[in-house]
Amino acid sequence: MNSDGFIEYVPAVVTPPGDTLKEALDEIGMTQAELARRMGRPKKTINEIIRGKAAITHETALQLERVLDIPAHFWRAMEENYQQHLLRSRDLRLLEERADWLDEIPMASMVKEGWADAGDTAAENVANALEFFGVASVDAFRDTFGSLVAAFRRSPSFQSDRWSLAAWLRKGEIEARRLRCAPYSRKKFEAALAQARRLTVEEPAIALKQLQEVCSKAGVAVVFVPELPNCAVSGAARWSGLRRAIIQLSFRHKRDDHVWFSFFHEAGHLLSSSPDDVFVDIPGEDAADEFARDYLIPPAAYAQFLSSVGGRNISHEAVRDFASEIGIAPGIVVGRLQHDSVIPYSHLNGLTVPISAEVLEAL
Repeated sequence: MNSDGFIEYVPAVVTPPGDTLKEALDEIGMTQAELARRMGRPKKTINEIIRGKAAITHETALQLERVLDIPAHFWRAMEENYQQHLLRSRDLRLLEERADWLDEIPMASMVKEGWADAGDTAAENVANALEFFGVASVDAFRDTFGSLVAAFRRSPSFQSDRWSLAAWLRKGEIEARRLRCAPYSRKKFEAALAQARRLTVEEPAIALKQLQEVCSKAGVAVVFVPELPNCAVSGAARWSGLRRAIIQLSFRHKRDDHVWFSFFHEAGHLLSSSPDDVFVDIPGEDAADEFARDYLIPPAAYAQFLSSVGGRNISHEAVRDFASEIGIAPGIVVGRLQHDSVIPYSHLNGLTVPISAEVLEAL
């Protein structure tokens, strides 16, 4: 498929230009020696062109036009098609030799999600996978995504399969390119975070779409990509060049409090990083966790709330009132209370909002 989205016709057999030249000479009864004399070229050169041992150059094409009255562009097109055919044939053999790479990457999951096309042969699948990753070869894939994944895999507790993570990150890159973003501005991004916090009280379908819009104006592309099997990741943050950043969320837990915490966690990374840094949402990232925790629920207000409820059971009403007072979704308060072991993970879940499949599809 070409860049315009149309299927390119690639014939299985391409006639060598030398065969066509021989047919043209036979048709008019001209010998190779006569053609060579009229073109001012050695007979050996004409023989090599006819046998496919030498290419038809621009100069040769122009000479053939003058002698045979067949346009130069015809000969050049034939030569180009033939060379492309030889190149593709060689490339196909190389792709077949790298078919074992398909066992390393999550190709089946990529096809299932619609990220990559399924080919009829192993070689086609290798080609489709390379196209998805935006690289020309398996070696280039390892060089490009090996270093990227290594930068994310900073914690021994992070157990995601590295190439599943690579596929997930690549899909985030693709989705980010579809968003129109202004150049990154820290000041505008800080203002966007204040807006994002207010959006937590809205319905997820509305809030998350608006989140993308406000962040894009600050130069941050917020993308939502479902996790793949063996890719236990909630979010990631990285820079895309010097003037744009990406926050990528997976909706791993499909609950509003988890999504918002992951977003602010990654936002904290961006505010404390440089364009050379990359981050993934993994356990134990105290600084990023602290930023998200305190930005969503100010420490003083949280301490006062805990003091006010004391040791008694915390009611739905108490959580709603507190959330309303500080201007966030009640589910975020529930998530914090559960994380801090103030309440069991089984309590007050009715105040959280599930992220439905319909919401994910709409994004």
